[in-house]
Amino acid sequence: MNTTTALFWALPIAAATHVFEEFAFPGGFKEWYARYRPETATSFTPAFAIGINALLLALCSIPLLMGPIPRAVALWLTVAAVLVGNTIFHARATLKMREYSPGLVTALLLYLPLGIVGFTHFLRAGYASVGTAISAALIGAAYNVFAANNHRRRARRHGDQTSKP
Repeated sequence: MNTTTALFWALPIAAATHVFEEFAFPGGFKEWYARYRPETATSFTPAFAIGINALLLALCSIPLLMGPIPRAVALWLTVAAVLVGNTIFHARATLKMREYSPGLVTALLLYLPLGIVGFTHFLRAGYASVGTAISAALIGAAYNVFAANNHRRRARRHGDQTSKP
């Protein structure tokens, strides 16, 4: 198996392992999130958790189905950047809360190294241009801002619905 194929396989495996850590073993992400961001906790419903993680796993798997073509590499880089951003989310939250954030271990041990190795490999091998890598990194960095705003919007909407008679 070459490096590109290994990286394509590693992305969905890392994401599945991370989701397992958050929700199965040791689990507790939903409860932890409610303590970390109580103002938006109503937004984090079971349906949301299932939907967003199913979407993540699907996006992680698409490059495998496409093969090593430029669009697949660009998608891989973008998703990897989102995962690195997720690492930063877990690390910041752990430091702020001074307690373990479910998902921190796999984020640090899998997401961060995978992002570094993947970006380095795809740039050095010529599978991605610097512009593509920068674009992917910017989208990945923007995702946490988008997600936080989306949770605030959803929480406001949920609050509006629960306050009606």
